[in-house]
Formats: sequence, structure tokens, C-alpha cells
Amino acid sequence: MKHILLTNDDGIDANGLFALYKELKKLGDVTVVAPHIERSAVGHAITISEPIRVMEFNRSEKFHGYAILGTPADCVKIAVKHIMHKQPDIVVSGVNHGSNTATNVLYSGTVSAATEGIILGIPSIASSLLSFDHKADMSFAAEFTAKVAKMVMEKGLPADTLLNLNIPSGKKNQIMGVEVTRQGKGRYEEQFEQRHDLGGREYYWLSGKKMMLDTEEDIDDVVVMKNKVSITPIHIDLTNHSFISDLKEWNFKI
Repeated sequence: MKHILLTNDDGIDANGLFALYKELKKLGDVTVVAPHIERSAVGHAITISEPIRVMEFNRSEKFHGYAILGTPADCVKIAVKHIMHKQPDIVVSGVNHGSNTATNVLYSGTVSAATEGIILGIPSIASSLLSFDHKADMSFAAEFTAKVAKMVMEKGLPADTLLNLNIPSGKKNQIMGVEVTRQGKGRYEEQFEQRHDLGGREYYWLSGKKMMLDTEEDIDDVVVMKNKVSITPIHIDLTNHSFISDLKEWNFKI
């Protein structure tokens, strides 16, 4: 029997998590450990200055999982080190609302949960739906993510590597295919809108527009725009290896 750890960054009551839970249950025992509220865009933050509280969470009057007062990375850490009785065969993070392509990967709590999995030596995948509509149909995204999870448990992954899935919204017959992709360079042109509260004190609200900086056919953003599923292998090593030899020629002296 396979043991699966399921988490997310949208919160334990998110529809994407529940849809994926129902599909993963067909593959093995599923332990759900997720933030008690939405913790999107927290990156790989971990909690070190306050308690991490663990609470049982029930859905439809049945035990569903554990709600964590912490970040997605916290969820994976405490699940593996404390809640689960044995190390899971895979960590699955999702299904997230909204894409996690290009530089979004660096901010994403969804991807960071999977990253924590590979730090702990566990094959991991992150899954995101290209829709921010919390009533969106998650059936195909959940089904496809579970299919990939099954393949990962059968085939394994290279060390320190996770799979990042970005899935167009819609039904199965509307999806135009699947492509293995590279992470793009697209980013947001950010703006801070100045506002004032009822007391007249100013505050700022972050907004922005996605900028497409890539046109190559195998880039994640390009592929999903064609209504295809993007699967990107992401490596934990951020070193620019090609620059090391040039950097050694710099005159660094104490």
C-alpha cells in the first residue's frame, strides 16, 4: 500500500485539495496536512518564531486531515517528522488555483511544499489549475495529477527534482495535449496602488500584469497558452554552473 502526503497553499478547505484527495485515495493511503487558511505566495517560508499548532479538520462530518497554523513548507515538515508514522512514498501539492509558471515558481507556496518534499528525500509534484475561480471544475486536473503521481511512484524521479504541473481549466476533451517544458522567464509588471483606510491612513495594494518574455515552443507559459498541460522538471540547485569558471577569474582578495 502506497502512502501519500497531500498538501497545498490554498488552505485545507480548498476545493482543489478535496478533488485531488478523492483521486489519490484510489492509489493508496492519503494523509492530508495543509494550512488552516490560504497561504499563497509565501514561497518557502517556515515558522521559527511562534508555535506551529496542529488541529484535526473534518469535512462532511468525517475526518479529512490536519490543519496547520503555518506555511506549506511547515505542513510537509511536520507531517513527515511527526504526524505520519512512516515516510510517504510521494508528496503531492495542489491542486492550486492559478498558474505557477515562470518566476511564479519562486513565490509559490504550492511549489515550495513540493520543494520541501525533495529536500526531505521524497519524490514530489506540484499541480496548479489555470483558473482563479474557486468554483472551477477541478475534475480533470485532479485526475491527471493523480495519474502523474502514480507514474512517479512507479518510475521515481532524479534526486532533488520535482515535477511542476500547470493544467488548463476545462474538461478532458478540451485539453489539447501534454508537453514537457522548461521554466520560462515571464514575470509581473508590478504596481502598488495607494489607498486610504477609514481613518485616512495610507496603505498599498499590490497588483500587476503578467509579462511574457519567452516565445520558445517548450516554455511553460507558451505551452499552457495553447491549452496544453505543462510538466516542468524543477531542480533544487540554483547555482549558475556556467558562470563559475568566469567568476573564479575575478580578483577577489581579502
